Amino acid sequence: MKKRIKELIILALKKTFEIDIDFNIEIPRVADYGDFATNVAFVLAKALKRPPYEIAKELVLKLPSCEWLEKVEIAGAGFINFFLKSSSWLEVIKEIIAFGEDYGKGEKKNIKVIVEFVSANPTGPLHIGHGRGAAVGDSLANILKFAGYDVFREYYINDVGKQIQTLGRSVYLRYLELLGKKVEFPSDCYQGGYVKEIAKEVLAKEGEKFKEMKEDDAVNELAKIASRKILEGIKTDLADFGVFFDCWFSERGLIDASEVKKVIEWFKKTGLVYEKDGALWFVSTRYGDEKDRVLVRANGDTTYFASDLAYHKNKWKRGFKLMIDVWGADHHGYVPRLKAGMHAMGYDPENLKILLVQLVHLKRGGKPVAMSTRAGEFITLKEVLDEVGKDAARFIFLTRSCDSHLDFDLEIAKQQTMENPVFYVQYAHARICSIEKMAKQKGLEIPPLMEIDLTPLCAPEEVNLMKLLSQFPDIIEDAARTLEPHRLTHYLTELSAGFHYYYNHYRILGLPQNICAARFVLAQAVKRVIKTGLNLLGVSTPEKM
Repeated sequence: MKKRIKELIILALKKTFEIDIDFNIEIPRVADYGDFATNVAFVLAKALKRPPYEIAKELVLKLPSCEWLEKVEIAGAGFINFFLKSSSWLEVIKEIIAFGEDYGKGEKKNIKVIVEFVSANPTGPLHIGHGRGAAVGDSLANILKFAGYDVFREYYINDVGKQIQTLGRSVYLRYLELLGKKVEFPSDCYQGGYVKEIAKEVLAKEGEKFKEMKEDDAVNELAKIASRKILEGIKTDLADFGVFFDCWFSERGLIDASEVKKVIEWFKKTGLVYEKDGALWFVSTRYGDEKDRVLVRANGDTTYFASDLAYHKNKWKRGFKLMIDVWGADHHGYVPRLKAGMHAMGYDPENLKILLVQLVHLKRGGKPVAMSTRAGEFITLKEVLDEVGKDAARFIFLTRSCDSHLDFDLEIAKQQTMENPVFYVQYAHARICSIEKMAKQKGLEIPPLMEIDLTPLCAPEEVNLMKLLSQFPDIIEDAARTLEPHRLTHYLTELSAGFHYYYNHYRILGLPQNICAARFVLAQAVKRVIKTGLNLLGVSTPEKM
């Protein structure tokens, strides 16, 4: 419907002003202001230097007449409000029946998008914060693909550098402890119980092999063994969470292919670097960063920043026009330097979108949960999944914008009640499946859906449901445009609320054939949209609960 309104306005614009402009069409919060409202007169007022009310009057006079339009009013200083006939919303049901699982799907855009998310260092298990980032990245990738983009999912593995060496040293020291040697375990080593478990596995498999080696050689080899082992666990946890990647991209591979070295050489040739205190610095302040950044340390080691520049250049070389990185909020200070580096290399920094995912505060019955005793310093994603399951975790992670802190109550997530947000939506789907089953048991004959007379659907609650269903394509488009998957979560909650109210106040079966059939097909349309929406969020759609 929104699309139809826009087409009417564009026709009126061509007739009246012969001008092409961008304008908004919104759903008013107050029903008295109609079904749709536009600010087009205000946008034109700036260009034409005329009062918006006068422009609105001219546009309304030039609007083509439509049988589905009840009236058009001008409100305030020049807002144009559109009121649709109740019967016009019946077309939405027909559209959903016709398109099925493709209802709301966007046209192919021929734009390659890479969504890089999670990308946790293989130095420890995934924690609950990584879980939220995984839910955001995976759902966003699903939505972008459904909206018509060519989407590629990638996990960047930081498998070189100081943190990997620290992991190797941590395992080495625990390994020596198991052999009875008294060692001092530094505070900057990894403290988690998983380090001891890896050391036990190494000892069981390799015996005293690493005790006889030079310490540096032992640390290097154990770093490789441990990071591989942890990465296997990460892949398993993500698979259990319903998250899969098209590519696991290794930083080591980037270095071995000399891509980091080539980027540094390029910066040297362009004069965008200088030496200070033995290190090589990039003049990132020239591109909006707060201070210059080191590319090569005084000891000759390249920085993570240098690797990240090479990695993002590699993304561009692979033909991705839009790059989306999903990071933890603790990386917020890293954004300006990466954008500065991309700008310096000739890439539009606006085509690099970085989503910062805020912290998750885990609670149980409203009270904060103590730190995990098994994992050492954090609550793992696996612990949460084992307790509440994939569906609850994914949905709750997406109930708020990723840049907002999130309270996650384990007790609520486990409840089979309407208090649980994912149960609330899934139960709407299950209720409709139950209606279908009852209809079949009663031998109810429903004509082919496209042949059903929908005119009995005229109650306010039915019209409200149809209005909500009509919004689904716009929700998909908006979630893809703003990179905000929580918009879909909120929408599904609102649609489910509308259906639950309808279900509790109106009978669907056991009525005259024409009313029964019309209400049945309305329920089918709601079910279709809920199923599509939950699939995009990576949440299952049970048929009974």
